[in-house]
Amino acid sequence: MEKMIDEQLQGTTLALDSKKDHKRKLYIESYGCQMNFSDSEIVASILAKEGFNTTQLLEEADLVLVNTCSIRDKAEQTVRKRLEKFNAVKKINPTMKVGVLGCMAERLKSKFLEEEKIVDMVVGPDAYKDLPNLLQEIDEGRNAVNVILSKEETYGDIAPVRLQSNGVSAFVSITRGCDNMCTFCVVPFTRGRERSRDPKSILEEVNQLWDQGYKEITLLGQNVDSYLWYGGGLKKDFVQASELQQKTAVNFSQLLDLVAQAQPGMRIRFSTSNPQDMTHDVLYTMQNHDNICNYIHLPVQSGSDCVLKKMNRLHTRQEYIELIDAIRQIIPDCGISQDMIAGFPEETEEDHKDTLSLMEYVKYDFGFMFAYSERPGTLAARKFEDNIPESLKKKRLQEIVNLQQKHSLYRTQKMVGKEVEVLIEKTSKKSEAHWSGRNQQNTVVVFPKENYNVGDFVNVKINECTSATLIGEAVGLVKK
Repeated sequence: MEKMIDEQLQGTTLALDSKKDHKRKLYIESYGCQMNFSDSEIVASILAKEGFNTTQLLEEADLVLVNTCSIRDKAEQTVRKRLEKFNAVKKINPTMKVGVLGCMAERLKSKFLEEEKIVDMVVGPDAYKDLPNLLQEIDEGRNAVNVILSKEETYGDIAPVRLQSNGVSAFVSITRGCDNMCTFCVVPFTRGRERSRDPKSILEEVNQLWDQGYKEITLLGQNVDSYLWYGGGLKKDFVQASELQQKTAVNFSQLLDLVAQAQPGMRIRFSTSNPQDMTHDVLYTMQNHDNICNYIHLPVQSGSDCVLKKMNRLHTRQEYIELIDAIRQIIPDCGISQDMIAGFPEETEEDHKDTLSLMEYVKYDFGFMFAYSERPGTLAARKFEDNIPESLKKKRLQEIVNLQQKHSLYRTQKMVGKEVEVLIEKTSKKSEAHWSGRNQQNTVVVFPKENYNVGDFVNVKINECTSATLIGEAVGLVKK
């Protein structure tokens, strides 16, 4: 999944109270995409049954796990620096064990054990159920590795522990893996082929979250629009399914409809979408349900047909524009965000201008923008020379960022004077006297606390804005 929760890759410490005897302490850090954070909740659930009580103090941990990202070199360098920190702590606490989870573990495999002497355990994204066995291995003094990719694993039978949750919003994983094979991306190699989770287990999790007081969920996958449940198995094998399986299959539009109907009082988001797979049925389902947020994260990566072809994006600039036009027509107030890569191999100045002109056409609400980072093992690394100078990458990236900031301000300014529905999530970072939440379009809104509480849906009149934030005053609770 391309969309990053924290583009600067700030680690987050996850906390959990185990119901078992607290003999060992666990410390987890997660980096990268939303799926990694969701996976850490699955890991915490598995380890809770093994008697681990987590701590936010690295120095007192018996087991340290870092859930890693491989989508860019910067992400991997961040993890290596953290491993250096863990090594310093391990010299003081030599019984401490360190494990690397996630995409970087899958990509580098045994290299971690060979080169990073600090690492005791390497576990890929599909092997978390094997953690109890792997822990036994390292407890007995042996290094442990399991990075085998699965064709079936969805973790649909594990109830995630909501770590450091605000009690308001939660992730619900619906797919794993990716079949799209974009030439710049390591995800198909680190997370395997696409497989979808049983819709019954998804609905059960959503209903449980509502019963626990959650007000918003995000249906999560590397490519949610590829969701397809026909009884299990890889998406590519659907053509071989029985006639009954094909007739009763559930696609993403249908799943979205089922979830919206199951909990009409709960806000629903989803991420990430792929332009080539998003159908108009999804847009009409969004239109038909007030509780599905009017927001789509729609990565494009480039506005140039030439670059898109080299990226193997399987959609053209015009097809993307037609999808944008359909979104604007069916859901006029829909917020749209992007992923964009500057400086892909052989990108010309004309290609770059095509990206800027596409941005001018769409005027995205916000975006996630990066300079190209060659990833070993990808088709782009094997086929294309990384021949755009870093200085030129940075220049083009800055032009993209500057234009996005202009468009973000344009979008927030259009909201001034209007009333928006906001779900209160937390106290504002800048003022203890203000709440912070998001509107349907996923824009942050801050307003005075008054007598409202976290978890309330509040109508807020917008009085002013920045390019990233709407500022207003509450006019009353939303009647649900």
